[in-house]
Amino acid sequence: MGTYLVIALASMGGMGFLFALGLALADKKLAVEEDPKVAQAMDLLPGLNCGGCGFPGCRGYADAVVAGDAPLDKCSPGGAEVIKGLASLLGLEAAEFVRKVAVLHCQGGMEESPKRAEYFGPNTCAAATLVQGGFKSCTFGCLGLNDCVEVCAFDAIHIGSRGLPVVDPQKCTACGACVTACPRSLLKLHPVEKARVLVLCNNRDPAAVARKVCKVACIGCSQCVRRDPDEAVTLQQNLAVVNYAKMTGIHEEIVDKCPTKAIIIADLTEKIG
Repeated sequence: MGTYLVIALASMGGMGFLFALGLALADKKLAVEEDPKVAQAMDLLPGLNCGGCGFPGCRGYADAVVAGDAPLDKCSPGGAEVIKGLASLLGLEAAEFVRKVAVLHCQGGMEESPKRAEYFGPNTCAAATLVQGGFKSCTFGCLGLNDCVEVCAFDAIHIGSRGLPVVDPQKCTACGACVTACPRSLLKLHPVEKARVLVLCNNRDPAAVARKVCKVACIGCSQCVRRDPDEAVTLQQNLAVVNYAKMTGIHEEIVDKCPTKAIIIADLTEKIG
């Protein structure tokens, strides 16, 4: 009995040794050498793995940048410093960094757009919006249930006194996580400017309906369109839309006659809301 046990143990040990040797040889023969610049690029990146660059984490972006498959300016949290570092590492010209900030395109708080029903369910905008368009009067507006707050890794968004998200431009890195999380696409990224024309509404109802569901909704009256010398503001599905590529300057007459103040000139270096 003892002899058989020794033989069995010896056989298994020998097989284990052979398998281990085979794996070691295969690992050495099939190993793919990593470009040392990938590790250097990783050292330059902030390591937040926020996904704002469109790649699976900082490692995915580092691989793509070194391989020449991604531009240098996709890391918003890293900003100009990362762009310069990557450009120096790869011997490329540094692209200009345009700092951006997330902006909520809705002003319909609980006072402006009150509840039309009580909601009982998961405390998320994504879930609530599936139940007959949400619990607020405006079915296009912000529900304020923290989806954007929960995904922000930089503590840049909080729900304000009106029940709407307020973005802190000093903390926002424009990673885009909140933009993706909003089920109604109400958060958008804009260049940080001291003056920018913004349509803070997403309502596409006809004027008569829009007025009833929200006091500050865009009612498609065309006042801004008629007063815009650049013809950058147009109406699309009852909603004013700005084409910033056509806008040559800040024209106060565009926003002066807006009856609901849905279109404003905002300082994006300051909090809105």
